Amino acid sequence: MKKTVHKADSRGEANLGWLTSKHTFSFANYQNPERMYFGMLRVLNDDIVKPKMGFGTHPHRNMEIISIPITGALSHKDSMENKRSIEVGEVQVMSAGTGITHSEFNDSSTEETNFLQIWIIPNQQEVTPYYNQKYFNSDESKNNFQTLVSPRNNQIEGSLPVYQDAYIRKIDLDASITVNYTLNNAAYFFLIEGEVRIADEKLSSRDALGIEEVKEIEITADKQSKLLIIDVPLH
Repeated sequence: MKKTVHKADSRGEANLGWLTSKHTFSFANYQNPERMYFGMLRVLNDDIVKPKMGFGTHPHRNMEIISIPITGALSHKDSMENKRSIEVGEVQVMSAGTGITHSEFNDSSTEETNFLQIWIIPNQQEVTPYYNQKYFNSDESKNNFQTLVSPRNNQIEGSLPVYQDAYIRKIDLDASITVNYTLNNAAYFFLIEGEVRIADEKLSSRDALGIEEVKEIEITADKQSKLLIIDVPLH
């Protein structure tokens, strides 16, 4: 088994006034040759957007982009004529393919929005752009692995599809619960909140652990925890 530990305070940081972002991997002005990616996982940004601020219209191409609100909401507009609000409990997926433009804004006058921005390198280039979002009932992730995202060519019912043999799963663990996770590929465990132990590593809020070369791993929650698993091919 091979392990990669990324502690929360080791992430890159950008503070643009309207946006505070913690970068797990190299992004924008944060460039670290030892933190470029984990397999096909290219970006994991922990973004906080100030009230009445946001990302203006900008382009993407040939990338799978997943957004997961933690607190607050985002107003989404794109070149495919989608105009939606993304709330806590929802997941947004965009396959940029041949090219899209989009904007994401926090319309609240008082509350910040915190969301995770995940980029996965696709296994097909120049596909027709795709957008979708879906609400996932948190009851189904209580001490259980809830699949949010799965491969388009092997899609798990109820999940959102991407052009990669990748899976994103969430589990909300009660204290003292132990579960076993079966890996599809290699897995990147990102702890949203709480305290867990995985493969003899103790993780606290916003710590992460990459696991390779093993089929199953044990996870124990030392306190109530929310854990995200990004299961991606290495090559």
